[in-house]
Amino acid sequence: MDFNEFKLNTLGINMDEFGKIFGFVDFGNVNHWFDKDRYDIAGRLMNENEFLIVDVEKMGIFLNLFCRKKLFYYGFDSARKQSWHIHKKAKNCGFIKVSKPLQIIKHYLDNNELNEKILERLENDGGGYFAKIPKGNFDVEISVDSIRLMDHYNTFCIFSGDSDFAYLAKFLKQKGKKIIVIASGNVFHTLKEQSDLCINAQRIKGEITCLKHKTPLV
Repeated sequence: MDFNEFKLNTLGINMDEFGKIFGFVDFGNVNHWFDKDRYDIAGRLMNENEFLIVDVEKMGIFLNLFCRKKLFYYGFDSARKQSWHIHKKAKNCGFIKVSKPLQIIKHYLDNNELNEKILERLENDGGGYFAKIPKGNFDVEISVDSIRLMDHYNTFCIFSGDSDFAYLAKFLKQKGKKIIVIASGNVFHTLKEQSDLCINAQRIKGEITCLKHKTPLV
């Protein structure tokens, strides 16, 4: 048994049991898995200017250990350089990339949420101060692709704990597929009930994240 096989077995991913696995990455969900983490991958308490991000390249390498095909779903915002960077990385890492323009949602803040620093980043349309929140939902695309490709895999591996995937997982189970769920925090019980294996994202934090430093505000 080599080291990579050992790592997979530690997570419960037995290739003899799960056969051909296709990975479906809902990156809009995955991208925020470690937003509130205060400890790095070594267990060190991070400084206030440090934070973890999900590294697309590292994630691609991790999926290559057990996925025959890996699909990447993420909205595109042409105004943000980071959006271009993420999509380019995903393509270079061999992901099958599925994208569409992000919707911009206005989120209005209550007066008790406002302070001088926050106000500098907000807009006011006369109805109050609001933040622009990008939103891209790929539940439909993931469901359609997983059914379209169903004859080519034995196991559906979803990187998301969204309860919206519970009905899809139930359908795939009825078709004889196995289900692996990799998610952060508490997975909705309706999805967990359909899974053959549920892996908490904290167990793969070292495989898919890297440490970054915040840029000081001027």
